[in-house]
This record gives sequence, C-alpha cells and structure tokens, in this order.
Amino acid sequence: MKVNNISISQVTPPFIIAEMSGNHNQSLDNALKIVEKAALAGVQAIKLQTYTADTMTINCSSQDFLIKDENSLWNGENLYDLYNKAHTPWEWHKQIFDKASALGLVCFSSPFDESAVDFLEELNNPLYKIASFEFTDIPLIKKVISTKKPVILSTGMATFSEISEVVELLKTSSTEFALLKCTSAYPATVEDANILTIPDLRLNFGCEVGLSDHTIGIGASLAAISHGASIIEKHFTLSRSDGGVDSKFSMEPHEMENLAIEAKNVWKSLGKPTYGTTKNDSKSKIFRRSIYAIKDILIGEVFSKNNVGVIRPSYGLEPKFLNKVIGQKASRDIAKGTPINWDLIEK
Repeated sequence: MKVNNISISQVTPPFIIAEMSGNHNQSLDNALKIVEKAALAGVQAIKLQTYTADTMTINCSSQDFLIKDENSLWNGENLYDLYNKAHTPWEWHKQIFDKASALGLVCFSSPFDESAVDFLEELNNPLYKIASFEFTDIPLIKKVISTKKPVILSTGMATFSEISEVVELLKTSSTEFALLKCTSAYPATVEDANILTIPDLRLNFGCEVGLSDHTIGIGASLAAISHGASIIEKHFTLSRSDGGVDSKFSMEPHEMENLAIEAKNVWKSLGKPTYGTTKNDSKSKIFRRSIYAIKDILIGEVFSKNNVGVIRPSYGLEPKFLNKVIGQKASRDIAKGTPINWDLIEK
C-alpha cells in the first residue's frame, strides 16, 4: 500500500498516525499546534474527522439520542451536542492540510457521509479512513471507493462475515486498503485489545493490517507491531489537562515521540529467522570455551584433566573434543595458556 510515495508494509517502518479528533477544542490555533507537535514527535501522518453535527445525527432531545453508558467518557451527553462540540470545522481543513504538507506529514481524514467525501476530494485528500462505527455503511464505503484512493478501515465491532463482505467489495474494485484491529471503547482496556487478531486478519484477508489503539499507553501498540502491524493510530492532544473530548485516552507530545521511537525499534528488532553468529556479535565468539593447556606440558607427556581444561577464550579445539585429547601425548613442549589443536597431539 502506498500513500504520497510512502510505502506501508511489514518491510518498512510502522506508519504512525496521530488522530486529532476533537482535541483542538474548537480552536484553529490549537489544531495547527497539534499538527506541529505531531511532526516534531516523528509520526508519519495526522488524521482529521470530517463531519458536522447535522451530517452525523439530528438535533433531538429524546432518550434515543442520549448516551447512556456509565463506562463512557460521554455518558449523559446528547449526540448532537457532542458532535457539535467535537467536529473540526470544514473551513479549517485547508489550513490544516497545508500546514501538515509543509511539515512533511501525510494529512487525511475520516468522512462520515458522502458530502464529506466530495469536500475532501476538493482538498485532494490522499487517503481515506473509515471509522469503526461506519464499517457497515456500505454506501459510504462505495463513495470512498469511487475516488480510487487508498482506504484504511477500522474493524471495531465488525463480525468476520461483515469484514468479508467489505473486503470483497474493495478487492472487486481493485482498491488498495488496510484493516485496523480496533476496540470500539473509549478508552479500551488492554485485556480487550486481542492483538493476536492482527496476524489472523492478514492471513484471512491478504492485506496490510494495523491497530487503532484506544488503550492507555504504548504497550498494545508495540505488541501489535511485534505481531505484524504496519499501521498504528493513536489519538493525540497537546495536553490531557486541556480537557478535549478524547483527551483522557489521547497521547501527549512526549508520549507520541516515545511511541514513534519505540515502534521503529520494535520493528527493527523483528528481523528474520536466523541462527548462529550475526554481524554485530561475531567478535564475541572468542568468549566461547575451548581446550587449553592449564599447566606447562612436556613433550611426550600424556594429556589429562590435570594439564588441560575447557576454558575461555575459544582459540583451541571445541570442548566436544576433550575426551579425544585426554590420554593422547604432547607432540612438543607446550606452555601454560596455549590453545590445544591437533598439531600439538602426537600422531
């Protein structure tokens, strides 16, 4: 998968996405600072969400439109009010895109309806993200497919059959795509991360796979990379104390920088199946044991455990030959500390 000449695969460093969401707190200045801090943290991309309260729901005060979940950050909130508070004004998008481009970041967005796709096409949005709650919105996915741009989809609560249906649609249209394992809870517990789903998604659907990580900290993200994730998405804020709508499970700049560093380190550490000496530990081979004279030995003297031993370093015969050396005679005088080799054994 390729975005703006950046390859996303298991043979390239993880593609780290900083999700702005509504953490700008309705301040364009904050939004632009988030872009700056994301670039400084070393991520590859910044992601927006493109919607308005009116494209998400209706302004209605009935109980159906009230969040009723004691474990939710937004318990008691009216949907329309929440989305009105959290949305990124569409008139900000171009400035944010331009800022990101100037700083070398890929900037893209999650559209939540077809009008958002049309708007993002005007900005030459290079990549689309389908949010987990929109995974079953087939008309929206078809609209995104029509742009012929790559697509990343969070699987969230999608069943295997639902994922299969969408993947078939994407493959039939020859759309480049990646799937993100995602737990649709905010925040999510590490116990619900189920990172082993990542290699299973890759095996079953033959695409790049990553993690949309709503857990606290970076442990789940690093575990995901160790199991083949090529994309990591984390919510990002200037400071959790700012109280953004997603701030409680968002990463601060120093934490995102740590993730970017450690993600690359984990990826580098994976390597490939290998045995024996590597380039960097070849000099340490001398610290293996071998057979040495541990006392002065005269010509014709019989080798025994009193005059030869298995010690470090490794310039002598390998320890496995000790029993073949014991009982043989020295072919010449041998000084203490001499590595024993076949030339020192009487023929």
